[in-house]
Amino acid sequence: MEQRMIFAGAGGQGLMMLGKLVAYAAMNEGRSVTWFPSYGAEVRGGTAHCHLVISDTEVYSPIVEKATALLIMNEPSLKRFLPRLQPGGLIVLNTSLAQVPVGANGSFLAVPATDIANELGNIRVANMAMLGALNARAKLVSEGAFTSAVKESLGESKKALLDINLNAYRRGFEIGAR
Repeated sequence: MEQRMIFAGAGGQGLMMLGKLVAYAAMNEGRSVTWFPSYGAEVRGGTAHCHLVISDTEVYSPIVEKATALLIMNEPSLKRFLPRLQPGGLIVLNTSLAQVPVGANGSFLAVPATDIANELGNIRVANMAMLGALNARAKLVSEGAFTSAVKESLGESKKALLDINLNAYRRGFEIGAR
């Protein structure tokens, strides 16, 4: 199994954190992983992205030229990274902030992630709803490995955020499992 993914959105939407969470969870399951973030002016609201490769064998390059999956949080990121999707790849799209393009190559999974996050009371968990949908469809990591990675990432100082993050993840997972 090898997944070559790009997670993209606006700076501040938590894409780097998502990439790290999946990377840690996959490493804890004994798989080879690379995570390659893109920083810069993106932290001020421009397009931010990271490359993530998970494999059962050694990973030779952290750069994703052709992605098996895209996790896209907004319209500018969709336009920028859609050409990088391999034929038949999966696009998990935050349909609260982007529209599925007509005639696009790939399989779209529409997730109203921003709407879900607003319903839960914290816009910052939209990324977790997206990750839940991606994991349900692509089967990246086990729920136990994911939950452990989230707990470790939040630590004691942000323990109060655990439930809302896991709730957002589960809402997205339900969408992806359909």
